[in-house]
Amino acid sequence: MTEKKYKRVLMKLSGEALAGAKGQGIDLETVSTIANEIKSVHDMGTEIAIVVGGGNLWRGEPASKVGMERSRADYTGMLGTTMNALVLQDALERAGVQTRVQTAITMQQIAEPYIRGRAIRHLEKGRIVIFAAGIGSPYFSTDTTAALRANEINADAILMAKNGVDGVYDADPKTNPEAKKFSHLTHLDIIQKGLKVMDATASTMSMDNNMPLVVFNLNQPGNIQKVIAGENIGTTVTGEK
Repeated sequence: MTEKKYKRVLMKLSGEALAGAKGQGIDLETVSTIANEIKSVHDMGTEIAIVVGGGNLWRGEPASKVGMERSRADYTGMLGTTMNALVLQDALERAGVQTRVQTAITMQQIAEPYIRGRAIRHLEKGRIVIFAAGIGSPYFSTDTTAALRANEINADAILMAKNGVDGVYDADPKTNPEAKKFSHLTHLDIIQKGLKVMDATASTMSMDNNMPLVVFNLNQPGNIQKVIAGENIGTTVTGEK
């Protein structure tokens, strides 16, 4: 069995990652590919929790800017994350991995309510847990959800799986060929430099609780395994230099 650096992780998946080349909506082939990548890490004995975004289906903040009431717009986005979670759960179950979806808003017909102790017990039993509906309150992003849940379940690290981006840069590498990639940063660096990794609330929470973060390219096959094994890919963000 491959040596593991992290025993329990929380993986943050953007909703856009589930859209594949379409850019929006859900591409089931892409979801199946992601599920098989996650399964390969699960087979290593790693305990995995997942927070999935909903940007492929809905974005609350832009909707509020054109007149929709912000809280209602954010609640709509929470439903989008739940749709993504159920689709990902189905792909993981078809791949042979026992999975539970827990929602921060009660939806008892389709998922469990979020209960910290139950989530940890699922992880200990080898089940993957997918957290949906954010933290159940408007004005908070799924980045903040990832930071919060990672600390609640005592994860060893947050894996920030990016869609086609292989780390943190000082500028957009898609538009600036001179952009410099960082191999290591601190959470304070992220905040002071204004780098677009997580929102400020999530970065502050991660810094305050010394929660490591690894930013890497999800689209490169085998990258999740490499991160779990401790290989130096992407950008590692820690509390100290």
